[in-house]
This record gives sequence, structure tokens and C-alpha cells, in this order.
Amino acid sequence: MIDMKEFEEYLLKRKIKPTAMRLLVLEFVGRHDHALSLKDVEQGLEHTDRVTLFRTLKTFEDHKIIHSVDDGSGSVKYALCLDACECDYPQDIHVHFSCKVCEKTICLPKVNVPVIKLPDGFSPQEANVVIKGVCDKCTA
Repeated sequence: MIDMKEFEEYLLKRKIKPTAMRLLVLEFVGRHDHALSLKDVEQGLEHTDRVTLFRTLKTFEDHKIIHSVDDGSGSVKYALCLDACECDYPQDIHVHFSCKVCEKTICLPKVNVPVIKLPDGFSPQEANVVIKGVCDKCTA
């Protein structure tokens, strides 16, 4: 388990002021192995302001600490980036898996999205591949 001092150093390294709320959100997101919606974070951190949470998540996304996932559920989910991640297309684009049983969305960083050759004049900026099915934990 990472202690708060390490979280502070991590945020400072990413040029983010380590406020109490940012540390709390980073610790909360970091202890989950799947992507979380704003509502998930809000419910997990009682007595927090929704706007502040959203701004914190947006700041983390802008500084490439987390990335957003549109898994088709109707709400954007957020997952912690790996240390080497820069969230740049196409280098860091990976597959996400959405389980129909437990409803978790899981990053599969070792499963890359293949580069798709587009017609001349088209300039891709991001890609999102979500595979839906039953995860390994629900299958067992």
C-alpha cells in the first residue's frame, strides 16, 4: 500500500499541488483494479462536493494520471494510468473490458488497439475499444 507521502510526491512530480481532496481521490482510485465513474467516487468518498470531485478528476486526466473510458454504460469512467503511460494516440491506446455480470470496466494495457489505416485527410486523435462479456472473476 502506498502512503500519503508517496502520493504527494507523485502529484508534485506531475506538477499538481497535492491538496487534501486530490490526495484522497488519488488514493481512492488507486486502490481499485477497475475504472470508476464520478458517481462511484462520490459514493466512496462521503461528504465530498460533486463539482470538486469532477474538477479533480479532470485535472488528473489533463495531467495524464488517469484516463477516461466510454464503456457504453452512459457514464464516463476513469482509470489510473500506468507510470509509463502518456495517454497519447496511438502509443498508449489499449482495450477495455466491460463485464456484463459485475458491471466493472477493466483496463487491459497489454492488449493494444491495432492502428487502423484511415483514408487520406483523416487525422485520428483517439480510439476507444471496449470488449463486452464476462470477466475472469465472474467466469470462475
